[in-house]
Amino acid sequence: MDTAPPALLPVYGPGELAALAARHGLAVSGARPSLGAYVRQLWGRRHFITAFATAKLTAQYSQAKLGQIWQIMTPLLNATVYYFIFGVLMNTKRGIPDYVPFLVTGVFIWTFTASSITAGTRAISGNTGLVRALHFPRASLPIALAVQQLQHLLFSLAALFLILITFGQYPRPSWLLAVPALALQALFNTGISMVMARLAAKTPDIAQLTPFLLRTWMYASGVMWSLDTLLTADRVPQAVLFALECNPAAVYIDLMRFALIDSFTDAQLPPHVWAIATGWALVCGIGGFVYFWKAEERYGRG
Repeated sequence: MDTAPPALLPVYGPGELAALAARHGLAVSGARPSLGAYVRQLWGRRHFITAFATAKLTAQYSQAKLGQIWQIMTPLLNATVYYFIFGVLMNTKRGIPDYVPFLVTGVFIWTFTASSITAGTRAISGNTGLVRALHFPRASLPIALAVQQLQHLLFSLAALFLILITFGQYPRPSWLLAVPALALQALFNTGISMVMARLAAKTPDIAQLTPFLLRTWMYASGVMWSLDTLLTADRVPQAVLFALECNPAAVYIDLMRFALIDSFTDAQLPPHVWAIATGWALVCGIGGFVYFWKAEERYGRG
């Protein structure tokens, strides 16, 4: 029985295929949108970001008997350990008035930055199933985890304020300065979180190295001892002094201490501190976002 030959399909070259796809409104799956379109996509998913952050925060201690109380207990226990090791055994409290408020404020504010960075290293690598299954702006994940850490801090601030009042630090107008200080720190943390998310997505070993880097950074940020002892020392090289003065973690901790602790509020805060805090927030916040966006089409591959 004779059969008709199959119809021959036209053969297209790569350029012709691209033109054909563009003519019919097709685009490469997972292609990186423009920066403006990317921002609009993120804004359209703002409810997902906040819901994802809240769900993560709720589930974080769901298996523990004390539940969400650990959000407060963890920094308090760290502060207690640091007090006995550094304040008592190493006597770093010498010359520091209001040492307990000084230490507790430093621990809470440092924990905010350290937790945001640690969460950022898991933003993509810890959600590969979600990244590969659904199409959405990947920056939603590190931003959501940064929001989670901000929610965690805001929940813990009640305990911080209670400790401050217990040790004689009563509310005063300067406490309002904590709002812009935390806003700048949150922007800085989010930018660094996105940088770490991109790095860890390509090199998972970054997540193993991060705790050691954070511990070193903490010691250089004056969490449990005063940086003034080094800043006034003649034997320290000027380059080291400059790095300590511009250390973003130390700057945000100093701003919060200046806002909340009387002995700091009564002193004169150098005017460049707010400028440095704003500069770090803008550079890292915007730069980290752009850096993450540039690798948008590569997340979830392999």
